[in-house]
Amino acid sequence: MPQAKPILKVAVPTPLRRSFDYLVGQTAIPPIGARVRVPFGRQQLVGVVIDHVTESTTPANKLKPILETIDAQPLLPSHLFKLLLWAADYYQHPIGDVFNTCLPGLLNKGEPAVLEPEYYWQLTEKGEQAFDKLSNNAVKQHKILNWALQHQGIISPAHLNELELIPSELKPLTEKGWFIKKEVELNAKPYTQSNQPLTLNPEQQSAVSAMQQSIGQFHGFLLDGVTGSGKTEVYLQLIEQVLIKKQQVLVLVPEIGLTPQTVQRFRRRFNCDIAMLHSGLTDRQRLNIWLKTKQGLTSIVIGTRSALFTPFSNLGLIVVDEEHDVSYKQQDGFRYSARDLAILRARDEQAPIVLGSATPSMESMHNVNQGKLTHLTLRKRAADAKPPHIKVLDIRQRHLENGLSQALLDNMKRHLENGNQCLVFLNRRGFAPSLMCHNCGWIADCQRCDKHMTLHLQQKRLHCHHCDKQVFMPKKCPECGEPELFPIGLGTERLEQALIKAFPNKKVVRIDRDSTRRKQAMQDYVTAIKNNEVDILVGTQMLAKGHHFPNLTMVAVVDIDGCLFSADFRATERTAQLLTQVAGRAGRADKPGEVVIQTHHPEHPLLLNLFTQDYQSLSQQILSERQAGQLPPYTSMALFRAEASTLQYPMEFLNEVAKQLGQVPGLDCFGPFPAPMAKRAGKMRAQLLCQAEQRGLIQRAVKPVISIIEQLPSARKVRWSIDIDPQDPF
Repeated sequence: MPQAKPILKVAVPTPLRRSFDYLVGQTAIPPIGARVRVPFGRQQLVGVVIDHVTESTTPANKLKPILETIDAQPLLPSHLFKLLLWAADYYQHPIGDVFNTCLPGLLNKGEPAVLEPEYYWQLTEKGEQAFDKLSNNAVKQHKILNWALQHQGIISPAHLNELELIPSELKPLTEKGWFIKKEVELNAKPYTQSNQPLTLNPEQQSAVSAMQQSIGQFHGFLLDGVTGSGKTEVYLQLIEQVLIKKQQVLVLVPEIGLTPQTVQRFRRRFNCDIAMLHSGLTDRQRLNIWLKTKQGLTSIVIGTRSALFTPFSNLGLIVVDEEHDVSYKQQDGFRYSARDLAILRARDEQAPIVLGSATPSMESMHNVNQGKLTHLTLRKRAADAKPPHIKVLDIRQRHLENGLSQALLDNMKRHLENGNQCLVFLNRRGFAPSLMCHNCGWIADCQRCDKHMTLHLQQKRLHCHHCDKQVFMPKKCPECGEPELFPIGLGTERLEQALIKAFPNKKVVRIDRDSTRRKQAMQDYVTAIKNNEVDILVGTQMLAKGHHFPNLTMVAVVDIDGCLFSADFRATERTAQLLTQVAGRAGRADKPGEVVIQTHHPEHPLLLNLFTQDYQSLSQQILSERQAGQLPPYTSMALFRAEASTLQYPMEFLNEVAKQLGQVPGLDCFGPFPAPMAKRAGKMRAQLLCQAEQRGLIQRAVKPVISIIEQLPSARKVRWSIDIDPQDPF
């Protein structure tokens, strides 16, 4: 007698926190982990089979058969499949949306998981001869041929991304006989060393030796090294040992801006297949990298947060660089922490994991104190570079010209006259944070948010950095008609103009999200700085981490006071990290560095403690304060957020949620209360904070009531979410 076909539990990309039951129908039984196409209301959706069961709570006459089995084999390795199931459960997020977030876009559309051929272009002798005859007007052709000549006559798919080209743009050159298009051989390239490693100092050697013993087994390390101490070289020498054993490596970096320079350094060192994963890739590029890594054809993957979900055939090491960075926590949709899930993935795949930072997070320091991570420290800068001299400049009662004191300008002048570079740091882009009418006091507010609009003078626009609304800069006050409107406050644009005026003979470059929108712009800026084509850098926190500029000897921080007084309990930690990171850009080579911090509060405890002791001592002090205040990492939090057109509906909904959770012993609920920014993007927002001493208690309290909360009548009037281990209270 034939065995009855199972009922399939399918994760479908919907906002509902559940799977859906389907019949197998006439197709072969899809394995757990395979994609299937299913009917869902009036749509057809692609889902993932997460289980086979014999019974369903849905009446038999309402069960529908699947339409198509897309994969004959599970799409993901079992350990990664289980990690996604666990993450959906832990972060209380709809399982279908978790798969939809973590899989490449083409797979979510039902495309076959088949590696498409890749091509490269080989420069011909005719192409080399054509280079000398090109006119000056043939800018793009000159760029392509010049690149090929510098790269052994080859333009690869990875090069196209760096050249900002698409394959079709090389077709005319192929037809002219300048290039020959060839198919890339999809074979695993055996690892060979390109360049000799640097000589390690005793601290670096000790760290490499300790971590090397854990290759082939799970062990967590916190590599805690001061800025400029050579953490990257430690990573490289450890990675080499993993590659020798024919295993693969995943390196996570916090921002796209750090990815190209990291890849360049890795390619100089390792002659193997290195892939770069970030949001700037096309869907096809992302899928091909995903499949090549799964098949073991890629040795090293370097990417941002989402690269964590790339399948490997033989993962041997995970490195999380700048592990403290808040960008590792997804702030919308599937609100996961890539750093925390990376530790779980390393455990599941029996691989060591290295969390690296000059300013470790309090969570990682707490894990060190509990013995969950091994603490490795690098206290000396590489090549015996000296730590920068730090000066706190009291600007009370001093004249400021566009936020700059004369004492600061004099310091900069001294460094510039010695042929060095200066970085002026301000974590606020735009020209000014607000625009005001001097006659009647009108201020340009965002109509959709409880915030002022930022003036961007170059674009002649007012821009809300919270909801992205943009309007043209008014020619006169909309309230009284006064034509003179004054910018209030300081932004990087205004600072750039002030420095150009103060140093007319020096090259000033501004680096922020506005100036680096163009593809490859960040890399071009970094190259120019390293080639000493720039004298003064004006930048936001994009420049505060990961960059090595040997000629940069002075860092000026012009407006830190706003960070010193914040309602967020993490403000002290974040400000200390930011100041330490940006200060670490100065004096990284053989030239002494100096850091000047302008402030109206030179006696503030954070400034006094940070620069009279090291970050590690300060972090232990912060941990003691957190423990006394019963705050994370000594407690666990969940934050319910809700928004609607009026504040009444979110408050009503969260009051009902609080009643559902209020009966749980050991669980404290605070609120509901309006969000710190109550109005955002035209919606009124409220929050409910839940806190418990143990992480497990939050889970045990929240899980049973989620299905009840989803059915509440008030839930239909709001858009709501839950954030487990929230990092941003706003």
